Order: sequence, then structure tokens, then C-alpha cells
Amino acid sequence: MAEPTYLDTAQGRRIAYHLTEGDGPCVVFLGGLKSDMEGTKAVHLEDWAQATGRAFLRFDYSGHGQSSGTFEEGCIGDWHEDTLAVIDGLTQGPIVPVGSSMGGWQSLLLARARPERLAGLVTVAAAPDFTEDGWWAGFDDAQKAELEAKGQVALPSDYMEPYIVTKRMVEDGRTRLVLRDPLELPFSVRMLQGTADTAVSVATATRLLEHAASPDMQLVLVKDADHRFSDRTCLDLIEAAVEEIIAAIEE
Repeated sequence: MAEPTYLDTAQGRRIAYHLTEGDGPCVVFLGGLKSDMEGTKAVHLEDWAQATGRAFLRFDYSGHGQSSGTFEEGCIGDWHEDTLAVIDGLTQGPIVPVGSSMGGWQSLLLARARPERLAGLVTVAAAPDFTEDGWWAGFDDAQKAELEAKGQVALPSDYMEPYIVTKRMVEDGRTRLVLRDPLELPFSVRMLQGTADTAVSVATATRLLEHAASPDMQLVLVKDADHRFSDRTCLDLIEAAVEEIIAAIEE
């Protein structure tokens, strides 16, 4: 595994990244919650970029992977700041984010913050507003009381050790919601979603599809695919979606 390069942000965080030079637009992988840039999808896209001569960037949010900090210290807003730091500091010109799970939410926040930079977007099991519509909405009274009294609560996960959800994560997430107000995505969008995903529902995908305003937005449902969306068929679909977006840009 190659050693990453690091970017120091204005907030004092140290972000690990790998940047592949190549032709634009730069494809930027935005990973999921408690995931890292060594995951199957990120590495597969890097291999694709190197084979096709495309610019590509993968990185770890603070509290993830090889970047500074701990997960419990962070929140959606911190990871949004990290995303802006790497986009502004490491890329130029048009970009095509590929947002996976929480990275899908991050890609939508990025579209709001830097609309002039996005030339297109691909999401994989995008999880917008999950701190509110997933975590908070799913808490029972005891969990809400524990969050208030102790400042955190542990949630089980189908994919890793339990999440430690902090009060700050929930409260900050409330200020970053994208499904309550108009969401303009003035470029081509390809959304990929597995029907066997137990972390993000098909209903969430269709809600985003119906809510966002885009001239060219398509949702592809893959029967029996789970949240990882990382088998050969799924990886080929991600690659094809990226190539389709780039082809439309370069016409």
C-alpha cells in the first residue's frame, strides 16, 4: 500500500490523500461513514483512472483512515470542511464526485457549496440527512435521553463495530439537511442503489430522485445488491456511470 500525501487544513486537521494526475474532469471519491480510501470502490476507481489516463482523487475525512483525529470527534460539518479543503487545495477545473453512502450526502453539500465546480455526479447508496431521518428518527425515548445525558449513544451496525453517535453529530447534521429545501443539481446525475441494502433504503433513493432538480438524473436499482455495492457487477456499474457522465461532458 503506497504511503499517502497529507494536506493540512485551515481547521488544523491533517487529511491523507492519493492524487492521480491525468485528464479532467477530476473524478473525486467521497467515502462513507467510518469507511476509508482503501476501500474496494475507491481503489477500483483509482485503477480505472490510471488505466484510462484520468485525473482521480481519494482521501480520508478527519477521524477516518489515515487522517488525523478520531471518529467520535467529528460530524457532517467537519467532513464537509475536509471535502472543501481537498477540492479547493488539490483540484482545478471541473470535477465529478462519486459519493458513496455518507459520501453521497457530502457530494450534495459540495454541489451546494461549489456548484460551479461540479460537471456531473455519481452516487452509490447515497444517504442524505441520515443523522436526522435514520438515527434521530429511529431513537427510542431511552436512547434520546442517553444522548442528552451522556452526549453519546452506541448504535449497532451490520457492517462493522457499533457506531458511537454523539449529540454533536446529530445537532450538526440538523444544520446540513438537503432534502428539506430546494436542491439544484444542474448537471447529469447517476444514482446507483441496491435493493438488498439494509443501511440505505430504496425509498431514500427515490426520495432524493424526486426531490432534486436536475436536467438529467437517473436512478439504477440493482436487485439483491447490498450496501457495500462492491462485487464485480456493481463495480462495473460504477465505472460505467462515471464514463457516461464524462462522455456527456466531453461531447
